[in-house]
Amino acid sequence: MSRASRPPPKPSKADLAAAVHKTVPDVIAPNLRVLFCGINPGLYTAAIGHHFGRPGNRFWPALHQGGFTDRQLKPWDEQELLSLGCGITNVVMRTTATAAELSTEELLAGGRALASKLKRYRPAYLAVLGVGAYRTAFLKPRAELGLQPEAIADSRIWVLPNPSGLNAHYRQSDLSALFSELRAAAQLQQEPGR
Repeated sequence: MSRASRPPPKPSKADLAAAVHKTVPDVIAPNLRVLFCGINPGLYTAAIGHHFGRPGNRFWPALHQGGFTDRQLKPWDEQELLSLGCGITNVVMRTTATAAELSTEELLAGGRALASKLKRYRPAYLAVLGVGAYRTAFLKPRAELGLQPEAIADSRIWVLPNPSGLNAHYRQSDLSALFSELRAAAQLQQEPGR
């Protein structure tokens, strides 16, 4: 893996305020093993232009501890995921200070856009990081964590907890164990050529 990436400067208050109008590009390619899907970019993430960028977000540690990477990547290393068969997108592309600012209509529209993206890119698994967002975006009010009974365009759906540091319901070790379950399933279900 390349270690040439450099961290972006810490955003100022003005940078954070300006980030409301930014989006963060997907890290995506056809036929990935796992496409991780956040709810939407936060201000810090949009300000630095890298997914799960806020210090304290537990996505990158969980990804490593769950066995997806051989070292803990930083947000600015996100492009390295593609060589590992992984990528990142969001249900909603709009940046907000918190996911609670998103409307039901935005989540539903995001779910439809995400379904179209799955038809185009065909990942083996879509890993949605937030059970509440998944329930709303896909009209699955009783969905629980883990593998879902339905698929979208041949992509199996796996729901994980939101890795935000604000989600106090899960400790880092719990998140890592849940990521590890997904990794094991994705390897077992991986088809030749994927």
